[in-house]
Amino acid sequence: MLFYHDSHWDFMLESSGYPYCWNELITLSTKYRDLTSQAQLAFTVWDVSCGNNDGLVGGATVFLFNSKKQLKAGRKKLRLWPGKEADGTIPSTTPGKVPKCEQGEIERLERLVNKYERGQIQHIDWLDRLTFKAVEKIKERESSRRDNSHISLVVDFCSFEHRVVFQESGANFYAPSPVSSTNELVTVWDPEVGRTNPSEHKQLKLARSLARGIIDRDLKPSSNERKSIQRILKYPPTRTLSGDERQLLWKFRFSLMSEKRALTKFLRCVEWTDVQEAKQAIDLMGRWETIDVADALELLSPVFESEEVRAYAVSVLERADDEELQCYLLQLVQALRFERSDKSRLSLFLVQRSLSNIEIASFLRWYVAVELHDPTYAKRFYCTYDMLEDSMVKMEAAANGDEDGFKLWQSLVCQTELTAQLCSIMRDVRNVRGGTQKKIEKLRQLLSGLLSELTYFEEPIRSPLAPRVLIIGIVPSESSIFKSALHPLRLTCRTASGGTCKLIFKKGDDLRQDQLVIQMVTLMDRLLKLENLDLHLTPYRVLATGQDEGMMEFIPSSSLAQILSEHRSIVNYLQKFHPDEDGPFGITAQCLETFIKSCAGYSVITYILGIGDRHLDNLLLRDDGRLFHVDFGFILGRDPKPFPPPMKLCKEMVEAMGGAESQYYTRFKSYCCEAYNILRKSSNLILNLFHLMAGSNIPDIASDPEKGILKLQEKFRLDLDDEDSIHFFQDLINESVSALFPQMVETIHRWAQYWR
Repeated sequence: MLFYHDSHWDFMLESSGYPYCWNELITLSTKYRDLTSQAQLAFTVWDVSCGNNDGLVGGATVFLFNSKKQLKAGRKKLRLWPGKEADGTIPSTTPGKVPKCEQGEIERLERLVNKYERGQIQHIDWLDRLTFKAVEKIKERESSRRDNSHISLVVDFCSFEHRVVFQESGANFYAPSPVSSTNELVTVWDPEVGRTNPSEHKQLKLARSLARGIIDRDLKPSSNERKSIQRILKYPPTRTLSGDERQLLWKFRFSLMSEKRALTKFLRCVEWTDVQEAKQAIDLMGRWETIDVADALELLSPVFESEEVRAYAVSVLERADDEELQCYLLQLVQALRFERSDKSRLSLFLVQRSLSNIEIASFLRWYVAVELHDPTYAKRFYCTYDMLEDSMVKMEAAANGDEDGFKLWQSLVCQTELTAQLCSIMRDVRNVRGGTQKKIEKLRQLLSGLLSELTYFEEPIRSPLAPRVLIIGIVPSESSIFKSALHPLRLTCRTASGGTCKLIFKKGDDLRQDQLVIQMVTLMDRLLKLENLDLHLTPYRVLATGQDEGMMEFIPSSSLAQILSEHRSIVNYLQKFHPDEDGPFGITAQCLETFIKSCAGYSVITYILGIGDRHLDNLLLRDDGRLFHVDFGFILGRDPKPFPPPMKLCKEMVEAMGGAESQYYTRFKSYCCEAYNILRKSSNLILNLFHLMAGSNIPDIASDPEKGILKLQEKFRLDLDDEDSIHFFQDLINESVSALFPQMVETIHRWAQYWR
């Protein structure tokens, strides 16, 4: 190969102090074609401020070709030899390459970063962000350990699309390198990797040509083909279709147009780079049986890039009422990341729906505001935020009854001002020396003294957790602080209707994961109630107002740890509030039923979502018998404790039902299985919502979105029918409960340790 390209390099000097970055492009007159295999570059660095020969900093020499006769490319770090001019002899006395015996973790990471920058390592945005953070930490740690007396010169060599190999003039080949006795892997570039097989491509083009459309229109699948199609339509949205499956759906696309479930699968078969095929698919999409809202969410995932397909998905979402739309709002905001433009059909739709519903407007504003800290998509979320503000401010009073748009927007902006004041209070309270009681006194002093405007607001503020509720002030005497490391505030607020509402404000904790889990609990509660199964869940409200701050609804309750400490059993606690001598275990039948149902609901939900780190302090019980979970720092199967049991049931919960042999425990299992099968029917909806969260900064999803979603999918056991799934879930409960009672089995012993 001959290259008539000028040589050029960029430079930077690194030492233990501040690096000097020249960022200069140096072009040499030598052509690549004129280089020899032993060609070297000799760099000498001078300090010109000295004005004499004492300004010599050091020198380094580097070969332009590596041992495999490949031209060096990308960033290289050369060690400078102090006080020496670069020596171009072979072997050189000033080699820039660090000897292998001195190379460590930093050098290995730098080689990998070099490969990444040259495109030899696949770019995965979310994973790259995590990796580079970890790399920086390792560099800092390694640098602090080492003797940093060496000065390095960083040189950026020119990179090409493919490797440049040295070749002597003559025949078009070069001698193969001798076989290594160390079993070293040799990377060989294959120019056909990733390219389409021309024969298959031609066959595909013929099968999908416009002429075939006339024939395919009247095609009907055979009995076996129909079975195959029905099997494909039952696939979860996470499953990739094979080439034969895609071809089968395309072949019978006309006969499938009346099957609304088939549209999302059909659109996955389309070769969108083929203009004619894409046009044909969009035409069919417009005539297809209208899909459900749950399937429309799948079309907003990163899998579908076509603007027409995404616009169609939004048109389906327009049919959803406000209550249903609120269930998906968090994910729809995240889906803005996958849009082709900042002002997309989806963002316009969300803003438009906000104008007629203050709750949607308030939550949309907060969900977008939290994402403004993401540097990759900040511009897009700023654009949506500005659209929402402009649209609301221009809204006339008649459209909303008594308030004009400007006042409505100001009532939402005041929420941010309130959270800023609460952050300021938390800083002051944390700085107080002494116990929790002294901090509580300081909080009440601040609320009624320097910040007395918080006792009575000048204008009512819409509650960030429930925007239809107007807050007119905070009651200092009824506000307190939780005894924990972050000192969360528990605030009692006066409402315009004459009542009060209690909320918790936390600073220093990322509540976005809790927010997602509670959203899922709310959605699942809705799905169960639509099937006439009310399991008395407690989907308390959670709102992240920043990356490390947020609010939660305060639900009066006690932890199981506290209850067992004070009352010795759950039954004794419930007898205190709902005594009934004739009732089961001395409590009212209704109270026990509420307890059993709530235990069943949360057992199923925590199993599906893979909630980890369960202990008696984050299981709470209300006076009416409702049990609920809090603190969701570990989801999708992650758990800090070893050997977590499949179901999160503690011994005390089973004992409150009368033990594993009682009729009430049997009823508990029945509710579990019924709830599990109901939620399995909506598995596609739940999986689609999690898929839309793939680009979010939620820790347990961002670490590995694909793995997390597959774990979630496994929990639904979609390979089983309803009857088999009941047996499966009953076995799961039996395994988990038997682990709580003494048995001489190693696995059971491990699970029993979980609750200690």
